[in-house]
Amino acid sequence: MPSTANPILDLRSVGKQFELQGQNIEALRDANLSVHKGEFVCLIGASGCGKSTLLRIVAGFETPTRGQALMWDMPITGPGPERGMVFQDYGLFPWLTVRNNIAFGPTSRGLSSSEVKDKTEHFISLVGLQRFADAYPHQLSGGMKQRVAIARVLANDAEIVLMDEPFGALDAMTRERLQDELLEIWQRTGLTVLFVTHSIEEAIFLADRIVVMSPGPGRIESEIAVLLPRPRDVVAPDFNDMRRMLSEQLHSHHGRKAA
Repeated sequence: MPSTANPILDLRSVGKQFELQGQNIEALRDANLSVHKGEFVCLIGASGCGKSTLLRIVAGFETPTRGQALMWDMPITGPGPERGMVFQDYGLFPWLTVRNNIAFGPTSRGLSSSEVKDKTEHFISLVGLQRFADAYPHQLSGGMKQRVAIARVLANDAEIVLMDEPFGALDAMTRERLQDELLEIWQRTGLTVLFVTHSIEEAIFLADRIVVMSPGPGRIESEIAVLLPRPRDVVAPDFNDMRRMLSEQLHSHHGRKAA
């Protein structure tokens, strides 16, 4: 369960504008969001609602036009290892093995060779890739690549993992298996996760809390606590009641101008 102490992440009236072909585009308006340590939060909404923009601000890849993005009450001023990003396209170094991809962060931070080895082997084991430790990314399935990406973030001592549609390119069976594995890792490590998805079912299956975003300009419309017991059954009546409610809420956004 998430802590009741100060939030690990705090967005205060965050807005973001971009200039495109001489026009100002308001991608995000007045976003307020707190995430506590150990919490699993999913962001859902239609394309153009600002989900990825919000995630990139938290990652430090974008700077807010207005408001503040804070981690442990300190302004986020750029990327940092404490905020690990997992992308849909994996972002692995193709010239490095699984082991060396995972070891890259600890090595870059100057850990001793024994510390790097211990940490790397721990996270290879955590994601179940011992047999593939010396394989290269092109020799792995999509699901394996995503496990390496997750392990690489964890090995870099991330306190919060930011995931932008990480399973969106995978087939349904692999996606379901990785959802289960991600939840197991989350529960074993006490990690904090902020997870962007288009899938209502995925959000309900994974999240402690779902943040619904709407377009035109992108904003946070509501937050919904998911109180269903774990492990969750996607065909259970209470699961489907929540799916229906969220689907109706998201469909009500149709017709609005996307940012």
